[in-house]
Amino acid sequence: MGYLWVAVLLLLAVGLWLLWRGRATWRQSGLPAGEVVYSDTGQWEKQEQPLISRRYGLVGRPDYLVRVMENGQSVPVPVEVKSRRRPAEAYASHILQLATYCLLVEDVLKVRPPYGLLRYADATLRIAYSDELRGQVLEAADGIRSARSAPDVARDHQEITRCRHCGYRRACGSQALTG
Repeated sequence: MGYLWVAVLLLLAVGLWLLWRGRATWRQSGLPAGEVVYSDTGQWEKQEQPLISRRYGLVGRPDYLVRVMENGQSVPVPVEVKSRRRPAEAYASHILQLATYCLLVEDVLKVRPPYGLLRYADATLRIAYSDELRGQVLEAADGIRSARSAPDVARDHQEITRCRHCGYRRACGSQALTG
């Protein structure tokens, strides 16, 4: 009978330790408390289908969509995970990418998220999804569409690595940086 109690206590201790580790891992992930309803990381299961907005001509896969409670309502919030440490100021491209996911959630799921989360290796930033930011996404998308059909587009940066990995490199011709 004594061994049975030892086994029960040991199982209880292991269960509590696993619960504690699970919560610590969740906190480290930077995800808010809520249900993960979409994951594009492929860590748990097959990757989800992208969110597609025919209205805006946009397609995207947020790393996560987490359903959180906001003002008594369940709302999906996109989370974009970056492997690097948080920069002094979030890059505009990171913010526009996250805002694009907010717009996709708004159009596809018919619920406007109040914010999105940028998760860096050492911090999570809450980015408000404002009308102004929404407008910037639509403006950037229009600019990309225009550039695709333009005969010549001027490069707007001095980053060799960015050019090296760009999908439009061939179209740049002599404008492409080499090195």
